[in-house]
Amino acid sequence: MTALLRQLFAWPRLRVALGVSLIPFVLLLWQWTSGPQSLIVRTTALGLMGLLAYGVFERWPRRLPGWLARWVLQLAAIGAVMPVTMLFFYWWATKPGAPAFWTDPVRMEGFVGLSAIGMFFGWWTGLFALVRQKDGLVRSQAVALERQAAESRMQLLQQQIQPHFLFNTLANIRELVQSGSPQAPAVLDSLIAYLRAAVPRLHEPLTTLGQELELVRAYLELMHMRMPDRLQFGFEVDAGAERLRCPPMTLLTLVENAVRHGIDPAEDGGRIDVRVKLDRGRCEAQVCDTGVGLRSPGGSLGTGLAALRERLQLVFGSDATLSLAPQQPRGACANLSFPVTR
Repeated sequence: MTALLRQLFAWPRLRVALGVSLIPFVLLLWQWTSGPQSLIVRTTALGLMGLLAYGVFERWPRRLPGWLARWVLQLAAIGAVMPVTMLFFYWWATKPGAPAFWTDPVRMEGFVGLSAIGMFFGWWTGLFALVRQKDGLVRSQAVALERQAAESRMQLLQQQIQPHFLFNTLANIRELVQSGSPQAPAVLDSLIAYLRAAVPRLHEPLTTLGQELELVRAYLELMHMRMPDRLQFGFEVDAGAERLRCPPMTLLTLVENAVRHGIDPAEDGGRIDVRVKLDRGRCEAQVCDTGVGLRSPGGSLGTGLAALRERLQLVFGSDATLSLAPQQPRGACANLSFPVTR
């Protein structure tokens, strides 16, 4: 019961009710003969009783007939409670043995005037509250639907990336098996260990850069076992960057793209450097390779990087950027920037 009363008389609603009750007080003060104290008590009581009626019938009864809208019931309750409230006050203020207040034209005029003004301002305030409440409900539903759509889109994009990465890695192992390389079993063992750590994280909405770097290191070690003479790699990571939040497969997508489109096509292979720096509230990540360089004009993104850009925008909005640029004397750099979140 106490919790219900606190909700019915929550401060934002109570503030509006008290503020509106001052309007009839100001309008009637100049002609009120019983003193300002009795008037402010009556107008405040009208505001509080109107608020109580609005809140009670907002929740009760839980089910209404199909022909009766709840807002109609709330406004009807506000209209009914105003004369009832004034009836109580005028009855209470009538001295024992004195004639009824309705026999006094002046008091009857005050009763009718306060009841009418209370109904007028109560109805308009109730209508305003209903419109605001409806608008807030629509906005909250829109936000919920937008969030749900974003989460669904995120899951879809992650599902697109998962088979893309797995099929590329399995194709590399198939090449080792077909060539009779003695490294095939070791590479397969490394892949199994990697997948045990990586696959459960694919469906998480967010991960940390520290976890991403672990996966990237495991992936590059796996690729180095496949082509030990053609791939070298290194890491430069600022202290504290490992705790930053990011979508799963963020750095791994950049590194896998560098291996597939930069190192693999190069006859003598190359080197991949992963750099993560913190600068004025932003994380600047860079994956550079000394492979064959950009093949598409303007450095347009492929399927994997385009999907990564969409995932970054779902999480960070327009605050995240992803671009490709050529590197001298050869190779390419993928540059990623997003706001720091922990």
